[in-house]
This record gives sequence, structure tokens and C-alpha cells, in this order.
Amino acid sequence: MTSPAGASIRDRARPATADELANIPWLHTLSAAERKRAESAIAVAEADPGDLVCRIGRAPTFWFGVVEGLLKMSNDNADGTSLTYSGLPPGGWFGEGTALKREPYRYNIQALRRSLVAGLPVDDFHWLLDHSIGFNRFVMNQLNERLGQFIAAREADRLNDPDARVARNLAALFNPVLFPGVGQLLRITQQELAYLIGLSRQRVNQALRTLETQGALRVEYGGIRVLDLPALRGGKVVSGRGLHQPLTR
Repeated sequence: MTSPAGASIRDRARPATADELANIPWLHTLSAAERKRAESAIAVAEADPGDLVCRIGRAPTFWFGVVEGLLKMSNDNADGTSLTYSGLPPGGWFGEGTALKREPYRYNIQALRRSLVAGLPVDDFHWLLDHSIGFNRFVMNQLNERLGQFIAAREADRLNDPDARVARNLAALFNPVLFPGVGQLLRITQQELAYLIGLSRQRVNQALRTLETQGALRVEYGGIRVLDLPALRGGKVVSGRGLHQPLTR
């Protein structure tokens, strides 16, 4: 884990507290002995805005999760532009495919704001795969859900309607399997959402107001509350008369 200036996030690492461990979703799938080993191996560290938790080309040493804050998974194109694959809000664990194969990262993971990141050493990750049926099921569910998420993200990127793009991208951040720590209220600014979607903050603001008027969400101080997740996923909302309407102005 490194920052753009080369300082190591690992230097800030410390053991996780009981409250922090309580927010790690896969620990409850383990037996008492497995959980004891995992909890003793997990470390947490603060990542400042702009810090790289994972860097393209580096070999994985940890399997990571977000305890607090917001990260983004992205890659740099040959033309100098950046392609964002996913936002990573609280409760999300990521990079299990890379950890499984022990291959270099093909993406960057960067903190959008000050975030608390947890890490399980790769050797302990593989030990759990070898010994825990519950952990295997959790990882398989992660891989399956993430595949669906990336397919949906690809479809959303092709949409010409910015309102629908905002709706689909928001729905992905409220995924209860990948990001169980979010619940119904996502702590995110409109600028952060704009970074993740690839639209201007002004256009994201317009889309949020449209979706709010149509009853799909509510913009609150410091975040967004989802009111109709199926509508966001499908790119349409249900009006007061019960008719489906496309997410357009």
C-alpha cells in the first residue's frame, strides 16, 4: 500500500479493534478457530485522499476491505484518460481474483477521501480457502456478484442518457452483497460520484434531482438515501400512478 509520494500506508498499520472487526462481513462465516486466526492476522490502516492501496503491476500481499471511507478501482488508458471500474464503499472487500491467482494487479485502487482499509495477508487468505467451507462460499458469491456488477457497468457506460448512467452506477454502490456496510444511506459527495461515473458534478446534480423527483432516491446532507433500488437497477422508476417511466428529464 503506497501513496503517490512513495510513503507506505503499511507504516500506519495497526491491529483492528473489536468494533472494526465486527464490521467485516465474512468473519461470521468462520469457525471459532478459523476466526481467531483471521482476526489476529487482520491489520487496518488509514489511507489519505489520493493514496494508492493497490498499484498496477504490483504483486498482492493482502486481500483488502473498506472499513470506512470510499475507494475507486480504475485503470489508465493509453490516451491518458482513466477508466473507473467501480467505487468501493464501506463493507466492500476486493481483489479476491488477484489474490487467488497471486498475479500482479491489473488496476489501481485509490482513496477518494480519508479511508480506513483492512487487510488480510494473502497466505492467510489461502489458508482460509483450504480450511473453511463458509469462507469459500463467501468468496464464490463475491466473484459471481462482481462479474454481474462489471457487466452492468459496461452496459451503463454505453448509455447515452446521463440520468440512467447515474441511476445504474448508484445501484451498484448500494449492492448489499458486495457492500453490506452501506445499507440505505451512502455517504458520498456529488463530486465523488462524478469522479466514479465520469460526468461533471453539475450533470450529476441534475440527474440526482430528476431521480429524487421521480422517487428513486433522496439527497440528504452528506449522502444519498436509496428509496427504490430495483428502479435504479432497471434504469426506470415507478410514478405515483404506478406506471413505469424512463429515467429522463
